[in-house]
Amino acid sequence: MDFFDVIRIRRSVRAFESKAIEPEKWKAILDAVNIAPSAGNLQAYEVFEVRQRTHRLALARAALEQYFISEAPAALVFCAHPARSAGRYGRRGMNLYCVQDATIACAYAQLAATALGLASVWVGAFDDNAVRRAIGIGADLVPVAILPIGYPAETPLKTPRRSLSDLVHSVE
Repeated sequence: MDFFDVIRIRRSVRAFESKAIEPEKWKAILDAVNIAPSAGNLQAYEVFEVRQRTHRLALARAALEQYFISEAPAALVFCAHPARSAGRYGRRGMNLYCVQDATIACAYAQLAATALGLASVWVGAFDDNAVRRAIGIGADLVPVAILPIGYPAETPLKTPRRSLSDLVHSVE
C-alpha cells in the first residue's frame, strides 16, 4: 500500500474482530518498530507484547476502564527507558528523548498495522503504576502508550483536521 494511502486511511478503531493476527503480519509490525529512528540510535524504549486476554483485561482496567483494549487480539505497550538514554544525553535524554523514541516506535507500529489491513488505536490515558503491574515491569520503565491491534469491527468516519494555514507557521 502506498504510504500516503496508509496515513489517509488510518483511523482510531475501538472495536475489533476476534480473528487472530497472522504471525507474518505480527512480525512485520515488530520489524517496523525495530527500524524506527531514535535519538543516537539508542532505542531507549522497551516494547511488551500482550496477547493473553487476562493481561489485556488488566491493561484495560489500568487504562481507566477502556475495555476495547481487552477485545483486541493483541496489544503492544511502549515504555520509555530513561536510563538507556541518560548515559549519552543526560537529563534531556532521561526526560525527553526516551519518550520521543517510544512514541516514534509506536507510530511506526500503528502505520505498519494499517498497511497490513489491521487497525489500532493509540491509548495514552492510563495509570502508570497499574500498567506496570499489568505487564510485570518495574519503576525503571515509563509507560508511554498502549496500542491494541486487530482486525477492525468498525469503520470510523474521517475526523476533521485543522487547516494548514492554522497549523503551519512560517518563520522568516
